[in-house]
Amino acid sequence: MIVVRPADGDLDTYVETWNAVTPDEPTTVEQQRERRARDPRRLYILAVAGGAVVGCGFAGPSDSPGRGFLSPRVLPEARRQGVGTALLRELAGHLAACGFETASSHVDGNDAGSLAFASRFAFEEVDRQVEQVRTVGEEPRPRPPDGIELVSIAERPELLAATYDLAVEGYADMATSTHVTISLDEWLAEEATLPGGSFAALRDDAVVGYSGLCRLPDPAKAEDGLTVVRRGWRRRGLAEVLKRAELAWAAEHGIREIVTWTQRGNEGMRALNERLGYTYRSVSVSVSAPLGRRGL
Repeated sequence: MIVVRPADGDLDTYVETWNAVTPDEPTTVEQQRERRARDPRRLYILAVAGGAVVGCGFAGPSDSPGRGFLSPRVLPEARRQGVGTALLRELAGHLAACGFETASSHVDGNDAGSLAFASRFAFEEVDRQVEQVRTVGEEPRPRPPDGIELVSIAERPELLAATYDLAVEGYADMATSTHVTISLDEWLAEEATLPGGSFAALRDDAVVGYSGLCRLPDPAKAEDGLTVVRRGWRRRGLAEVLKRAELAWAAEHGIREIVTWTQRGNEGMRALNERLGYTYRSVSVSVSAPLGRRGL
């Protein structure tokens, strides 16, 4: 018998299970508590069978207006036993109760079983993104273009808020299937969690570019946040300078691997990452389905 229960009082087990199933997208208890505090619509659940936790799941608002997001995750040894279905139905029910009409999710593009599971519940591919990975070695500090000053968020914390309008511009330009939105509160909480390795490019003290570096549970690893250059300053090599500044800081502070996710349609950033020595590791397929169909 499969029992699905809330994980609110047992986030340690939720995080342990999530990280075991999804090691390329690790999280922490503190991170999930902060996110839940910002939006109480976020639901965390555990699936139990035979007295043991065999899966976990999350549901809440997505980055696209009016759309919910859900993630059922099942330990490999417990798959094809109804655990994923039980999690999915609980998560979909929560999104419907919150007033969402559509649910989206991410599926491992290299896992045929997970893709087939999503298809059974009418989820269809709407986008995909790739994970690129960079091993950090000896990284020289870059020289910015004439007239440009690189300043870390650690040096001037107020610059993170000052980059928000630029971030909105960057998200609007992303070639995603639905428009991506992020609130100022989310931006301030989720971006530049490694402020020393996050940089703003200034021209006469005005922000013309930004690239963020974010903390991962393993202190030897970090994740690229958003890299964005103001439209009038693009194709001048500024994005590369910003990312090389991140790499140099990472090398100086014991970080040995940086990961980044790049959406389909963002060939420019993907090509830049390739020039910087990033290699490909995994593929994530974005899927979507209307709630209320095929058991959702």
